[in-house]
Amino acid sequence: MSNDNDLPTFGDESNLAVEHFRPVNNLDVIIKSEIDIQISTAKAYPRSLKAFKSRALSMATLDMQTAEMCFYTLPRGGKTIEGPSVRLAEIVLASWQNIRAAARIIGNDRKTITAQAICHDLENNVSITIEVKRRITDKHGRTYNEDMQVVTGNAACAIALRNSIFKVIPMAYTKELYDQIKSVAAGDISTLSDRRIKALKHFKDMGVGYDRIYSVLGVQSDLDIDQDGLLKLIGLANALRDGDTTLEEAFP
Repeated sequence: MSNDNDLPTFGDESNLAVEHFRPVNNLDVIIKSEIDIQISTAKAYPRSLKAFKSRALSMATLDMQTAEMCFYTLPRGGKTIEGPSVRLAEIVLASWQNIRAAARIIGNDRKTITAQAICHDLENNVSITIEVKRRITDKHGRTYNEDMQVVTGNAACAIALRNSIFKVIPMAYTKELYDQIKSVAAGDISTLSDRRIKALKHFKDMGVGYDRIYSVLGVQSDLDIDQDGLLKLIGLANALRDGDTTLEEAFP
């Protein structure tokens, strides 16, 4: 039969209590174990690039509306830049396989909000982390309310995630896909008139006058807006929705 004298002594009993009840954080160990399993699975079941291209193209061109959402355009310094949108990043991510990605807010100083995204190709063991900062003050310097901060944060996360995905998945595998999507989104001349009217109404409802639209497109009237001009308007709408730009920046 044991008694208190049988217990080991370590000097200060208070230190013993601290050591005995100190919590052990196993989160890092768990995450590492999960990633190791995912990498092993990826090596055992490698992706097919042919299947990736077929799957991604099928999803992105499911209908014209989906194709229209897969790219953005932005006016910068008198020129137009374009690229794959958040929606296309989601399609590419789902089709690439053996990949993990996540985004979160890591900073908010009441003036800007910072999002961080990570994308990890488990099969190639390539990982990229991207940070995106977005302003959360209006033109008078007043901080957005909580709802608008959430909206801005979500947009920042989406953009950071998109950028990290397209850093990990090479453009060599997405360029052809992107060009085919643009071709589907352009449609044909028979649908141009109706889609042009729809695009102009979309921006008119947002408070953008026709003169501002014509100025950005470099045309004199709506009849001058061709398929390239229509794609530019569609891309601008996507950029606004994804949070890449503001109405004032898109249509000065």
